[in-house]
Amino acid sequence: MRLEAAARMDVFRKLWRARKLIVVVFIPLSLLPLPLVHPTSEACCAYVLMVTAVYWVSEAVPLGAAALVPAFLYPLFGVLKSSEVAAEYCKDTTLLLMGVICLAASIEKWNLHKRIALRMVMIAGAKPGMLVLGFMCCTVFLSMWLSNTSTTAMVMPIAEAVLQQLICTGLADSHHDSETGDAPEEDSAVSTKEENLDKNQLELLYQNEQNERSKQDLSSFTEGQAGELNGFGLQPVLNKTFVRQTNGHLPQVAIEIPNVKRVRARRDSQYPTKRDHMICKCLSLSITYAATIGGLITITGTSTNLIFAEQFNTRYPEAKVINFGTWFIFSFPIAIIMLVLTWLWLHFLFLGCNFRETCSLSKKRKTRRETMSEQRIQEEYAKLGPISYPEVVTGIFFILMTLLWFTREPGFVPGWTSLFEKKGYRTDATVSVLLGFLLFLIPARRPFSSSSPSCSNSEDSSDPDPLAPMITWKDFQRLMPWEIVILVGGGYALAAGCKVSGLSVWIGRQLEPMSGLPPWAVTLLACLLVSAVTEFASNPATLTVFLPILSALSETLLINPLHTLIPSTMCVSFGVMLPVGNPPNAIVFSYGHVKISDMVKAGFGVNLIGVAVVMLAITTWGVPLFNLTEFPAWAVARNVTGGL
Repeated sequence: MRLEAAARMDVFRKLWRARKLIVVVFIPLSLLPLPLVHPTSEACCAYVLMVTAVYWVSEAVPLGAAALVPAFLYPLFGVLKSSEVAAEYCKDTTLLLMGVICLAASIEKWNLHKRIALRMVMIAGAKPGMLVLGFMCCTVFLSMWLSNTSTTAMVMPIAEAVLQQLICTGLADSHHDSETGDAPEEDSAVSTKEENLDKNQLELLYQNEQNERSKQDLSSFTEGQAGELNGFGLQPVLNKTFVRQTNGHLPQVAIEIPNVKRVRARRDSQYPTKRDHMICKCLSLSITYAATIGGLITITGTSTNLIFAEQFNTRYPEAKVINFGTWFIFSFPIAIIMLVLTWLWLHFLFLGCNFRETCSLSKKRKTRRETMSEQRIQEEYAKLGPISYPEVVTGIFFILMTLLWFTREPGFVPGWTSLFEKKGYRTDATVSVLLGFLLFLIPARRPFSSSSPSCSNSEDSSDPDPLAPMITWKDFQRLMPWEIVILVGGGYALAAGCKVSGLSVWIGRQLEPMSGLPPWAVTLLACLLVSAVTEFASNPATLTVFLPILSALSETLLINPLHTLIPSTMCVSFGVMLPVGNPPNAIVFSYGHVKISDMVKAGFGVNLIGVAVVMLAITTWGVPLFNLTEFPAWAVARNVTGGL
């Protein structure tokens, strides 16, 4: 019996290891009767759509590889010609993304993003509540222009350095710390008393453990070493264990244990107090949530926004309503409200409701730990030195690109495109690619200057070439997400196939029983469904599958398609409950401050906040902005054409 059970377990293990290969082979074969029994364009397109969707959701193959499935299945089944499918993989949004990546490469290469982040945190201060809010604000701002993943990967090391400084000082809940700002003379007496108690505690610890270790195995920090550690906090607390005093008001004492492996996990032994752990959780999670919120603001903030814009403009070419300006006007209030509510939710969940203690800007109420944290941030900012010429040029390009996007077709006044005779030729991608191209030409060294620019992240800093450009092709290639480009192209190909084959019209007819629901109820159901699916599947893949279905549903129910498509596009970014929900979640989780249970608990609240705020926006200021009360003429024309 044991041998049989072991054999079964061995078979199960082998099947589990080969699960992705099984999915890749089994799914196409099991669905193959659909196009064979019903050899219509709709059935063939549905077969391709289901196979691609399963590959995306299961991630049995890389997302970019799965996006290539329509490129060979559509021509094989006669849905689209090969040349027609290939044309869908490079659209206007691809060029828009390339121009934005050029600017992002320049921002990261010359450390402008780090300067902005540190400056905003310095303004916010070191109080836990204000520190979290400061990091959230700078993350939101950066995520508007950089990808959510890049922003999180950049901000988390800065936050980690600050958190290590908080931990190294070891004074999280000390009531004496709140008195240090008011009574500096008493601080020296208290610290002297604490040092004497710490020395006695170390001696007691040594006496209890001398039978297990030799005297040389333990060595306590000297006063100078402890001051150096607490003053700079440069090294992570890896080989140190914290000995808790009997008096809860006394600080933790760090003891060096050479050549002894740490037994407990990081999250169990790193933090001097529970409050320190709560601060680490709160700050870590706030960064990934802020990156998600910032990505909502601009049409280029995240790949899902680009997917929506391109699919919408492709499906409804007569609708001239979605551009950088209208999207920003609609989404910016959403981001502000979500930022405040998310901060309040995280503060309540991890820091409690004492906002006076955690958010006070008074210098007299600062603890020693907070003062040392501010010093740490200022030291990091001082390392950047004075603002350099490449940073100035990058900042000018950043402002110029934003202004040209806003003023292209603002709507309430004629934009700069009205200066040209031919209309409709210039888009946001035109501006993006133009300015991105110039970054390859403009020298990174100031004209008529012999000094070379400083750049810690680039090998070009030592390049004697006086005409070295702001960015090189390697800088661009390092950040360009080609997998996302192919993934977006695969979504466009699927949408084109659904349109040509008539599958979208068929799906819309099957959803006619929902015609009795009001528009807000249809939108709410779509938002809840999308936000639930995206917790387990990638955001771009989820949106790519749902957009054609929701478009057909809106046309069938005679609802303005924007009423369902925009909220669904935003809610697809709310996959924040699990590490696999999106890359920023995984990055934050890898630092070890939070558990999955923490992410689920906090992410569930953020998810509800996001859906509620998006529904508020689409039923209030979204109505006059997009004229959502009427079924638009451009959707009527699309509906009539599809019905024919």
